[in-house]
Amino acid sequence: MEFPLTSIHPNAKIGKGTTVEPFTVIHDNTVIGENCWIGSNVSIMNGARIGNNVRIFPGAVISAVPQDLKFDGEETTAEIGDNTTIRECVTVNRGTKAAGKTVIGQNCLLMAYVHVAHDCIIGDHCIFANTVTLAGHVEIGDHTVMGGFSGCHQFVKVGKHVMIRSGALVMKDVPPFITAGREPVVYLGLNTTGLKRRGFTAEKIDLITDMYRTLYLSGNNTSQAVPIIEEKFEANEERAELLNFIKNADRGIIRAK
Repeated sequence: MEFPLTSIHPNAKIGKGTTVEPFTVIHDNTVIGENCWIGSNVSIMNGARIGNNVRIFPGAVISAVPQDLKFDGEETTAEIGDNTTIRECVTVNRGTKAAGKTVIGQNCLLMAYVHVAHDCIIGDHCIFANTVTLAGHVEIGDHTVMGGFSGCHQFVKVGKHVMIRSGALVMKDVPPFITAGREPVVYLGLNTTGLKRRGFTAEKIDLITDMYRTLYLSGNNTSQAVPIIEEKFEANEERAELLNFIKNADRGIIRAK
């Protein structure tokens, strides 16, 4: 459904059952899926790729050109997965030639005034509270929650099932399954509540706890702890997730509290 006073480019592709409220502008080279709701005063710009059942609230700007002086007008995209909610005044910039796209996964919630910069890759089921800010090239794993007023330095990686506390400024990579916060950001323990909510058994939580004791509380540095974890713990999904993250942590991982 399209109301009067909208401005929709004739080349825009909009799926069945999608509602576009008044005073919204949808530019050329945009694709919006089925059964979406686009609120008033939204700007959906060149390169937007929006899935099904997405809700976008007033004031949001999706797929604006990057705030990157190296951007030279290349054709890139900003992708938003199915069932994601974008609240008021959120800004999502499209990618640059570095990655070609900015991606927000499925079933995410971005609360008011969140900013996602160019070339960020956000997993599924992520929740960003009000005013979370991501610099360019940030990667966030599935089921991660970021508290209000928190932010990430460019090129930072955050693992799956992480809880970032409100106001944290993340400058180094944050491994999976944990809670992180304070200034500077440090490891504060396992994200036990989040893991339980997502069906992790007590046995798995105990295993992850033991691995983090080896990583952070044994007196070993990261290079020393990794081979100990490989030798001490049998191969499983959680061990692989942790070790692969550490080995690919280009900025180094956060320290223990």
